[in-house]
Amino acid sequence: MDRGMPGETYRRGLTVDVRRTAGSSVVAPVGELDHHSADKLRSALHECVVSGGARIVIDCSGLEFCDSTGLNVLLATRLEAEQAGGGVHLAEMPPIVARILEITGATAVFTVHETLDEALAGPPGD
Repeated sequence: MDRGMPGETYRRGLTVDVRRTAGSSVVAPVGELDHHSADKLRSALHECVVSGGARIVIDCSGLEFCDSTGLNVLLATRLEAEQAGGGVHLAEMPPIVARILEITGATAVFTVHETLDEALAGPPGD
């Protein structure tokens, strides 16, 4: 497997899958969410907000890492969604990502769900 140029640190990229369900947009980032990949998630989340997705559910189960840039993307999206009358919910948080949110106090501003089904069960505008 080619891992880039000699001396270059290998980084796993980020893929972002977006799907619509009744009243919600489900965004599933997979890989490492950091300053190299944050724009990809930022763009997908912004598109969900502007396309009228009242409820954005971020399926975090595929996240392997999240740095402060990734956390800032999540926080900025929460504000943008709330200004548009919607909300952001986080689901299936891996321990490494949950720890980042816990340390920074971000769990206090997000609704975090154990499962994706639980996150999708709430009312659409919430």
